[in-house]
Amino acid sequence: MNQTTERVSTGPGSVVAFTLHPERSDAANLVHELIGSLSSTGHATRLTTTDAAMIGRPDLGVADDDLAIGADLAVSVGGDGTMLRTFEMASQHKVPVLGVHVGHLGYLTEFEPRHALDAITKALAGDLVVEDRMMVEASIERVDGTVEGPWCGLNEAVVEKRELGRTVRLGVEIGGAHFANYSADGLIVATPTGSTAYNLSARGPIVAPQHRSFLLTAVAPHQLFDRTLVLGPETVLRITVIADRDAALSMDGRPPIALAPGDVLVARESATSALLVTTGTRNFHQILKAKFGLKDA
Repeated sequence: MNQTTERVSTGPGSVVAFTLHPERSDAANLVHELIGSLSSTGHATRLTTTDAAMIGRPDLGVADDDLAIGADLAVSVGGDGTMLRTFEMASQHKVPVLGVHVGHLGYLTEFEPRHALDAITKALAGDLVVEDRMMVEASIERVDGTVEGPWCGLNEAVVEKRELGRTVRLGVEIGGAHFANYSADGLIVATPTGSTAYNLSARGPIVAPQHRSFLLTAVAPHQLFDRTLVLGPETVLRITVIADRDAALSMDGRPPIALAPGDVLVARESATSALLVTTGTRNFHQILKAKFGLKDA
């Protein structure tokens, strides 16, 4: 387990970056209210250009790449998908992310809308814990020798088929040695945080999110060996597209990147961690109980 006791701890005049669910008016209304409250106490706020337009404050809009630069805290208002988008922008600048859930219960969004302002205030005062979450880094070595990436994901890197009704053939190398060839709909390289995402749908194991490991899970494998491999965080995975079928790489649900036969996905632990603001009292197993409707005996 790797939970830090680090705090955000900033003073007046802090910079708070916001992201919000693109299709929920309640998220937009809440962000508008939070920005008003924070501005009245001397804090600066910003959003992406798209999000700023949603709340009628285009004056606060910045480019996606600039959202987290110099920010003290990022606040995500929505669900886990919004959180993943926020981490994509915030993690490279080591900005902690606080999640306010609007809608269904998520694994990453801890705070209720009615407690959002209090949570932000406590985070800026250094009164909340910041968890360090492992991320996966992926790059592509093209068959022509060029390299693309790297990209980072909190949940997973997925190599999957592009054609309906056909599997993809993938060769897997673990730590410099060939392991096996897979015939499947795809392969998931998941982090512990991502163990409850696509990996779970593919019947992979659930891992405590503060753990550090990789999960290699096949999606609908057409072979006898169908077990998930739990690998150490130092492991470097190389997944080669073999045979004559194209594939695609997807990171945390972002638009896929085409892979041709001979292309190689290289996956390893990212040097950058995701920093998640939490009360430090949230019980992951209780979240699982709520999500799956488990009952006490």
